[in-house]
Amino acid sequence: MNDLVRGCGVALVTPFTKGEIDYDTLGKLVDMHVELSGSIIAAGTTSEAATMTDEEYHQVIKFVVNRVNRRIPVIAGAGSNCTASAIKKASFCEEAGADGLLIVTPYYNKTTQRGLINHYRMIAESTSLPIIVYNVPGRTGMNIEPKTVLELSKIDNIVGIKEASGNISQVAEIIRICPNDFLVYSGNDDMVVPLMSLGGRGVISVVANILPAETKKMVDDFNNGDIEASRDAQLAMNGLINALFIETNPIPVKEAMGILNMCSPEVRAPLYPMSNENKDKLMREMDLYGIGLKSKAC
Repeated sequence: MNDLVRGCGVALVTPFTKGEIDYDTLGKLVDMHVELSGSIIAAGTTSEAATMTDEEYHQVIKFVVNRVNRRIPVIAGAGSNCTASAIKKASFCEEAGADGLLIVTPYYNKTTQRGLINHYRMIAESTSLPIIVYNVPGRTGMNIEPKTVLELSKIDNIVGIKEASGNISQVAEIIRICPNDFLVYSGNDDMVVPLMSLGGRGVISVVANILPAETKKMVDDFNNGDIEASRDAQLAMNGLINALFIETNPIPVKEAMGILNMCSPEVRAPLYPMSNENKDKLMREMDLYGIGLKSKAC
């Protein structure tokens, strides 16, 4: 199976200025990731897609697809807790030229495991695009069980899963029972190497917003057999990665990008600017890693 994510996909932020999407900065971020990341995930959780109007969502997908211009894959977030809405999103993203879809489990109203299979089957039948299922029970309150993943893997255009349960035993069971060509990606930046050691293919990453080359190299080193270098990179990053999740994603990563002058740290309500205490913790970890203001001054 072709690796749609190309080892390391960035879960791209959406930069805002005074409440509006900053397309100039978004374009610069896209250009950077075309050079340094394997793929771009647009309008996902980290992009704050949940706060976008339908018009903004459509504009962001079109903008990223057009800016990338087929240079690397663009995977569009198209999930919803309404199956019909997810089908509409999937159809739009296919028409817009996306290369694949990332579809989160239904949230809030949730469903049963049988309902999950039906939800994803209906979406898959509505599009020819490859689909990566997204399991993040900490946000959705809904876990996809390994046996359910196995059933989903039998659907032709469901090609993989972004696994963000944080349960390495569950990941191992998914990889054990699913076909070898079913792609499993880490949805947790602190578990990339452990997941790949079980047969995972890479990561859909938040930290890649600020460390794109380093995150991709970690994955590439593992795939090229340099396990020690990949492990060392994971361990070196983990302090910073932990700091990127001390408040709700993407609050900390946008704060880090603001410190690095990559984009404004602005987030949309109900998200709220980072506390000073946690900002200090984040800055300490950035300095320890070597990308903070103090480390640059040295």
